[in-house]
Amino acid sequence: MDTNKLLSLLPDLGVFALVVDSGSFSATARQLGVTPSAISRQISRLEMVLNVTLLERTTRSLRPSTAGKTAYTFCKTVLDSAKAATEAASSNAEPSGELRIAAPKAYARQVLEPLMLPFLQRYPLIQLRFKVSDFAIHPLQDEVDIVFRPTDRPTEGLIAKVIGRVQSILCASPSYLQEFGVPQHPYDLLQHVCIDLGETPADREWSFQQQGQRAKVTVKGRYSVNHSEMRLKAAQQGLGIAVLPDFTAKQALAEGSLVQVLADWKLGGNYQGAMVMQYAANRYRPAAVKVFLDYILENLERL
Repeated sequence: MDTNKLLSLLPDLGVFALVVDSGSFSATARQLGVTPSAISRQISRLEMVLNVTLLERTTRSLRPSTAGKTAYTFCKTVLDSAKAATEAASSNAEPSGELRIAAPKAYARQVLEPLMLPFLQRYPLIQLRFKVSDFAIHPLQDEVDIVFRPTDRPTEGLIAKVIGRVQSILCASPSYLQEFGVPQHPYDLLQHVCIDLGETPADREWSFQQQGQRAKVTVKGRYSVNHSEMRLKAAQQGLGIAVLPDFTAKQALAEGSLVQVLADWKLGGNYQGAMVMQYAANRYRPAAVKVFLDYILENLERL
């Protein structure tokens, strides 16, 4: 397709992205100040030129086809890049618009949430959409601007900025350790009551490393829960030795309500590694994304 023809399609590509976002011709028409029939004609023209069905229409629903989902990813990128280019040209303008971020549940609740209100107060024209999920999220495929993820293998094709590290650790209350003793080796855990995630049998198989040594222990206990704050409270109440993200235990360790156990052994697990912010490698980055990235980096000492 030649450049002139491609340029003539840009408005239709942008409208297509808006239709998918809004879910209807009517909502898009209201947003753009035109009629639904005008939106329908633009989509039909785009489908005719591309020779593909982009939207599956019924009397009650409107959704992208398989080809439409693929096209939407690129159309959305084009639209976002156009917005970013406009903002970049008006560098003195206050950051505004929608900002979409995603993070795992525990990290979102315990680390990021306290930072959100001050950010929104600093930038009153930004609308924040925060998706909290422990499932893998891809910025482009899931329509998110920035994804927080603990991993030592960031997704290829995205920018990954390391903002810290997450490590799983073992903790218990001073009262528990006084009554049952302090384990000196991973195998000592066989004589203790442990608090694990409990999502799968593998969550009770704790693996350790220390200077070339390895140990694997199948722990036992009376309480399992896949919520880190609930495991934290259970450990503080003396119910056993809990596996926790280090950021979850940080305050309790500082206050003395918990004590780290087997600190000289590295505990294995999926929820650890470098904590990275991942985002699309657009040349023109929306101002809302840029100021959020800068804001998080400014507040690293609190993360």
